[in-house]
Amino acid sequence: PTRRSSDLENLPLNTYKQKAPHTGAIKSVKRIVGANAPGEVCHIHIDSGPTFRYWEGQSLGVIPPGENPKSPGKPNAVRLYSIASTRYGDDLDGNSVSLCVRRAVYWDKELGREDPAKNGVCSNFLCDSKPGQQITLTGPTGKVMLMPEVTPGADLIMVATGTGIAPYRGFLRRLFVEQTPAKDAFSGLAWLVLGVPVSDSLLYPDDWEAIASRHPDNFRVTYAISREEQTADGRKMYVQDKLKEYADEVFSRMDNGAHMY
Repeated sequence: PTRRSSDLENLPLNTYKQKAPHTGAIKSVKRIVGANAPGEVCHIHIDSGPTFRYWEGQSLGVIPPGENPKSPGKPNAVRLYSIASTRYGDDLDGNSVSLCVRRAVYWDKELGREDPAKNGVCSNFLCDSKPGQQITLTGPTGKVMLMPEVTPGADLIMVATGTGIAPYRGFLRRLFVEQTPAKDAFSGLAWLVLGVPVSDSLLYPDDWEAIASRHPDNFRVTYAISREEQTADGRKMYVQDKLKEYADEVFSRMDNGAHMY
């Protein structure tokens, strides 16, 4: 369905740009995967103050400290991250924003170890941050991953692998956790399909179980755990394989106006 222009009239967009960014501060950094997960994923909670407004499904930019290696003397380039909180933030006071970040590390086969010189500059800055650390933000950006709140009866099929779950955390908190008109109006099915390598890599599973127990008719979560599950023909199970299992239902929901992300 086409989005009416009136839906986007109040959408915050590019309030802060690279040349005139916003300064926030780290509130907390929490590892959110288990001990057996390959790689580290952190939930980053940022005090962004009352002027950094955004909607669920948008992204923000982070300018990590230090010089841009490709342009000496200039700051690092902006890195975009999907926002993982609702517009009210995890504290519900409208003064914070959250990210779901995987620490990017580089394994050097020849050295047989990680090469820190090639690690992701911004993800390591974020995952290593301590409360109070200043952080330079830009944005918000994006107007294509928004929820269709003018059609609250439409199903939402949300497909993600790993930290791709970030925008859906915002969606699902808005639809099922926070007391909003969007929650009161939503009558469709919100279906989350999440792919991860091992069970210890599942992101925010307690939240999804709590929502499923309270709203069994309007929420469903389907996991594809690639190193623990197999397809019928003996391959690793990925999100596309899970969707194939449910293909008939997916297509019929799409025919009835579902939105797929």
